[in-house]
Amino acid sequence: MKLTNFFAKMRKVTCLIALLGSMTAHGAEHLGSLKMGIEPWLGYGLWYVAAHDGLFKKQGFKNVDIINFTEDKDINAALASGQIDVANIATHTAMGMIAAGLPVKAVLLLDQSNTADAILASAKIKSLKDIKGKKVAYEQGTTSDILLHSALSSVHLSEADIIPVPMPAANAGSALIAGNVPVAVTYEPYISVAEKNDPNLKMLYSGASDPGLISDVLVVRQSVINKHPKQVAALIEVWKKALANYRQHTQLDRNIIATAIGATPDDLKTAFDGIKYIDIKTNKQMLEGAFRTQTFPHILKAAKSASLVPTNVKFTQVFDDSFVKKAK
Repeated sequence: MKLTNFFAKMRKVTCLIALLGSMTAHGAEHLGSLKMGIEPWLGYGLWYVAAHDGLFKKQGFKNVDIINFTEDKDINAALASGQIDVANIATHTAMGMIAAGLPVKAVLLLDQSNTADAILASAKIKSLKDIKGKKVAYEQGTTSDILLHSALSSVHLSEADIIPVPMPAANAGSALIAGNVPVAVTYEPYISVAEKNDPNLKMLYSGASDPGLISDVLVVRQSVINKHPKQVAALIEVWKKALANYRQHTQLDRNIIATAIGATPDDLKTAFDGIKYIDIKTNKQMLEGAFRTQTFPHILKAAKSASLVPTNVKFTQVFDDSFVKKAK
C-alpha cells in the first residue's frame, strides 16, 4: 500500500515536472511561433530591441520571425494574404484595411510621429505655398500621402495643385538630393540622411504641424486573436519590456535600432527625438480618452479626404483594446 502511494506521488511529481518544463524561465507558457511584418521605421524599433535582447523567447514564444518590407503596399498584401500574422502599420492604413473588410484589429498604439515624418524642400522653395505647380515625390497611400494632404489643406491647396511623383519613401529623399524633384515627403531615417547630404534642405511641414495625425499601431489577424489570444497578450508584454529597457539603456538600444534599419547611430542623433514611443499606461489613457474621441475622428477625416479610407469606420471596428486594458 505504501509502495502504491509512493508511485502515485511520483507520478504527480513527474506530471508537475512536465508542466514546469512547458513553461519558460519567467513562468510564461510556450506560445509557438509568429510572423511579424515590419518596415525600416524608427517607430517600430522596439521590436528590434526585443529580438536582440531575447524578449520574445523570455515571454514564451518559440520564435517570432520579423519580416522586413520596404513599401506599405507589400506589407499590406502580406497581411491580407495571411503570409504574416501581425503587422506594424499606420493608423489610417489599419482604418482602410478594416473598411475594405480585411479581418484584422489594431491592439496597441506603438508611436506618434512629430518631426520624424516631414516634407523637405530645396532652398528655392521658401514656403508651403511655393510647392504649387511643383513636382513632389512621395509614396502614395502611406503616412507621406496623408501628411502631404494635411499640408496642402493648411495653405488652401489640393493634390491637383502639385505634380505628384509616386515613389517609395526610401527613394523620395534621394530624388530630392539628386535634384530630380524640388520637394519630397518621407520619414526617418531618410530625413536625416537627406539633411546630412544637403544641409540647405528645409523642413516645410511635419507631424508636429498636425499633432496626432501620424501614428502607428500593431494589427493582428482576427484568426490569431480568436485562436491564440495569449500570443497577443504576450506581444504587448514584450513591447512594454522593450520600452522599459529602451528608457534605461537609451543609447545602446538606439544603436541596435539604427543598425537594424540600415543606418548609423550618428545619422540618427536627432531623429529619435522626433518620435514618441507609447507605453501601456499611456495606451490605456489614450484609447479610453483623447485618442478615441478626438484623434481617431481627425485621422479618419483626413484619410477619407485623401481617398485612403473609402468609408467611415467606428473606433470599435478598428481597435480591440481589451488586451491593453488587461495588461499591467
